[in-house]
Amino acid sequence: MRNIKALGAVTLSLALAACDMAPKYVRPELPVPATTPQGDAYATDGGAGAIVPADTAWRDFFTDARLQRVIETALANNRDLRVSLANVEQARAQYKVQRADLLPTVGATGTATYSEQPLVQFGQAQRLNTDVYQAQVGISAWEIDLFGRVRNLTKAAQEQYFAARENRNAAQTALIAETANAWLTLAADRERLRIATDLEKAFGQTLDLTKARFGRGIASELDVRQAQTSYDSARSDIAQATTLVAQDINALTLLAGTSLAESDLPDGFPATDATIDNLPAGIASDVLLRRPDIAAAEHQLLGANANIGAARAAFFPQISLTAALGTVSLGLSGLFKSGSDSWSVAPSATLPIFDFGRNKGNLRYAKATYDAMLATYEKSVQTGFREVADGLARRGTMTQQMEAQTSLRDSARVAYTLSEARFRAGVDGFLTTLDSQRSLSTAEQSLLATRLTRASNMVELYRAMGGGLK
Repeated sequence: MRNIKALGAVTLSLALAACDMAPKYVRPELPVPATTPQGDAYATDGGAGAIVPADTAWRDFFTDARLQRVIETALANNRDLRVSLANVEQARAQYKVQRADLLPTVGATGTATYSEQPLVQFGQAQRLNTDVYQAQVGISAWEIDLFGRVRNLTKAAQEQYFAARENRNAAQTALIAETANAWLTLAADRERLRIATDLEKAFGQTLDLTKARFGRGIASELDVRQAQTSYDSARSDIAQATTLVAQDINALTLLAGTSLAESDLPDGFPATDATIDNLPAGIASDVLLRRPDIAAAEHQLLGANANIGAARAAFFPQISLTAALGTVSLGLSGLFKSGSDSWSVAPSATLPIFDFGRNKGNLRYAKATYDAMLATYEKSVQTGFREVADGLARRGTMTQQMEAQTSLRDSARVAYTLSEARFRAGVDGFLTTLDSQRSLSTAEQSLLATRLTRASNMVELYRAMGGGLK
């Protein structure tokens, strides 16, 4: 017993003093400028109290109560997110399996051996019956991790688990953004349907008036045909918008993972912003490190670094230990009596001599994998930087574009009203009215598209800046 305790103490001391063959990890420098770009396309002031999406819960960022309920439904029911959750559980289970190799597996065994052998004694043949009972508790082939091979494999499995968890977070952020964009697209298409319906009504009245004037010989058949084209164009827009609305609902239902209440769907484009608009004009590049996809890429890099350590350790001896403590007796009744105890210790060491380049190949593979993960990490940072910069560039000019499109729509509406009045009074021909009708239709659609772009830009900035997960 004292021998086993001493051996255990020595083994534990060796394990604690074991070296680590993995290279020291140093986070790579960000391969992007220190801050997001500045210039005419970018906003110069984020406003007082500007918030960063990564610090803001999604319930606070998305301010429309209906949109909040739809996002919450999607988070609870979306199947892609469930797959991501299952991937996290798989990675965690694999990490636990690998971590178990750090400690010895203790097992208990009990055996009973019955044998009968011929025995010749004093010239007489006899039969010798022997019954042997044995009970043991011990460990089998436990690797004493002197060079960190098992610890680095465990570290690599842990980083895979962390990466899976960050991928799940990235999937949630993407789902929130996709759901918000789908909801806003539905809102825009329902608004487009309303605009087309209003235009059809207005153009229909103009068509009826033109036909009446034609019947009295005041207008020409060309005027009637031109009025008909505007009316039919509005009818076509209604049909198209109706289809888009149905498809938008289908897309939103798929993201939500279940059917949605009509009360949670927009009846038109919101008059007020559906999101917070007070974002910073520029951000430091290190904020990108908080994006889940970039964090996942760094965990993959850390795992590859640990695998290099495991590959290096394979060049050194692998020391394992098998030990058992138990009791042996020729009778079952004496199995646990004094003096029946037994023990055995069998350390072993394996040193590769000729492996025909296997270990070298594994090490080269581990280093090449690290290089690939490094490039992937840097590309993730650069991609994130561009997405944020693009979003800020779009946001920086949206105010001027919205003002211009709103003024254009208002002017087109007034021009249409005046031209129609002049046509009714017989001052102008219908061609002027036709041009004003088309200009108004185009202006209405352009303003709506600009409003959708502005709202979607805020959603994209939420995602690109690593939107909050709470």
